[in-house]
Amino acid sequence: MTSPAEILPGVIFYSYLSTERKEKVCFWNHHTLVLQVSGKLVLETSGQTISITGGELLLIGRNQLGTLTKTPLPGGNYETVVISLQEDLLRKIVLEEKLTADQNYIGPPNILVPSNEFLQGYFQSIIPYARSSGKSMTDEMGILKVKEGIKLLLLTLPVLRNFLFDFSEPYKIDLKKFMLSNFHFNVPVEKFAQLTGRSLAGFKRDFQKIFDAPPRRWLQDKRLNAAKHLIEAKRQKPSAIYLELGFESLAHFSNSFKKKFGKAPSELMHVLAHQTG
Repeated sequence: MTSPAEILPGVIFYSYLSTERKEKVCFWNHHTLVLQVSGKLVLETSGQTISITGGELLLIGRNQLGTLTKTPLPGGNYETVVISLQEDLLRKIVLEEKLTADQNYIGPPNILVPSNEFLQGYFQSIIPYARSSGKSMTDEMGILKVKEGIKLLLLTLPVLRNFLFDFSEPYKIDLKKFMLSNFHFNVPVEKFAQLTGRSLAGFKRDFQKIFDAPPRRWLQDKRLNAAKHLIEAKRQKPSAIYLELGFESLAHFSNSFKKKFGKAPSELMHVLAHQTG
């Protein structure tokens, strides 16, 4: 089995990682429901850090950037079932069930869902399909399972009606505040534009006015300055920070750092060690 495996393409996924800790930057186009079967999952966004372990459920809001860290149990496994609550399906449920959002949702964008016997029973009914790579699940059955999950969420937390059924597009938010909080995420400029409620052209135009620099150059400088601070003030190793600052490889980070500051990160660490030695 590949990991993650698609049980219902684009909708239900099963992640099985048996041996190693993994970390990845994600962008969620759709609301996403996560059941942690075993192991530990940590979600970090600019405003929240949430940790879940076996048997816990997490609802991740759409149009967000975040980092996921997946850690298996000591000597054990990491397992999750992930359901993407896609907008077209949510719209169908609104029409079928005559449900609507009755006010704006003002809570956190990521919600730890309190577990109950109905939700636990629901997920236990999906796990066998997941572990068999969905071989026995038809598309029709999969959609019915997703609808069932949404209805159980609404029974558990009725306020989720306003969370799930708000189909408005991201409004034009404070670009400066957003970028200063999220510059370390390694995603395309197009995603930053979408998340701030702008076209790509509008994003670049507003960005230039605010920061007096094009987005890619500003992002690189901001990440490198943050790296220099972490190395000098926190004595953090380059290998421990390059990924969390949005660099794809240690080599790319080291080369960019040396080009900007005249020393590679390892050279700077060496100088600092002698100064304090």
